[in-house]
Amino acid sequence: MENREKVIVRTSMIGIAANLVLVVFKAVVGLLSNSIAVVLDAVNNLSDALSSIITIVGTKLAGKAPDKKHPLGYGRAEYLTSLIVAAIVFYAGVTSLIESVKKIISPETPDYSMVSLIIIALAVLVKVFLGKYVKSVGEKVNSGSLVASGSDAMSDAILSASVLASALIFYFTKVSLEAYVGVVIAVFIIKAAIEMIQDALDEILGKRTDRELAAAIKQTISEDPDVHGTFDLYLYNYGPDQNYGSVHVEVNDTMTANEIDAMDRRIQACVYMKHGVILTGIGLYSINTQNDEAGQMRRKIMETVMAHDYAMQFHGFYVDVEKKQVTFDVVFSFECDRDDALREVTAEVQALYPEYTFMVQPDIDIT
Repeated sequence: MENREKVIVRTSMIGIAANLVLVVFKAVVGLLSNSIAVVLDAVNNLSDALSSIITIVGTKLAGKAPDKKHPLGYGRAEYLTSLIVAAIVFYAGVTSLIESVKKIISPETPDYSMVSLIIIALAVLVKVFLGKYVKSVGEKVNSGSLVASGSDAMSDAILSASVLASALIFYFTKVSLEAYVGVVIAVFIIKAAIEMIQDALDEILGKRTDRELAAAIKQTISEDPDVHGTFDLYLYNYGPDQNYGSVHVEVNDTMTANEIDAMDRRIQACVYMKHGVILTGIGLYSINTQNDEAGQMRRKIMETVMAHDYAMQFHGFYVDVEKKQVTFDVVFSFECDRDDALREVTAEVQALYPEYTFMVQPDIDIT
């Protein structure tokens, strides 16, 4: 498979070249025809070219090899550059809005020629093909910046089409909608920028793991013959295609260290091969297999805990009959007060078995 960095750089270079050509033609047409809408469309294309340049810089930074200071690499640099791209687009949108409002207050009459109309129409087609190409490549190599650029290009095609429509209306009816179309363009640009900022911040802050990916990883782990349950899957992203994780699995309390080691290695290899995720840690929950009383306690306590709406999952149950200790985890919903819920659950199970000491671990719904 071709190097991801090279694919992103090449695609971005194509985008830069196409946008610069459009900037030149649209700027000339806009100035000659005295059209604020076409000029702003050219400015929008210029911001796209700058965005592609920043995408290249971000990809180069993200591709740096891990070092002592950043042992997990520089992959998250792509998210920072996506934020910078969004800021540029936002600035272009606000500037376009201001200029359009000025033209509404002090209107100027445009003057289109048939050649200028043809150039604008061709620009729309170029943007459509460019948007589809860049977005498809971005999805193929998992580049958020390219996907955003491709989506932005498709939006630009729609805006350019609105510019063409207003130009045609003026050409045939002499009714000028230039400044109003400019406002529409500006609003679309600002909206796209805000969405890009939100996406970049979500990646930087850490967003909820994709539900389908989490379910697929849990399914893969649960298929191992020694695993009776898969819980507490945490996934950490350090840039596109750089995913690490940890998980807990339930196993019989009779397994030896050698058997556990072999199971860990199988699971790690299988998850990486199927999902590209490196499991850095696999924790164990031991299941009582040699005590009937423990099984009866598990069923009764689970029924008590799961009777509450705020209890989403019950796992990690183990009874130490000799020490009279019971441990288990409960996944609480985000809607409840976790401290109150923990106290209530602990009190209820303690009342069921007052001779035991309970250690209840509150979990949150990560995946």
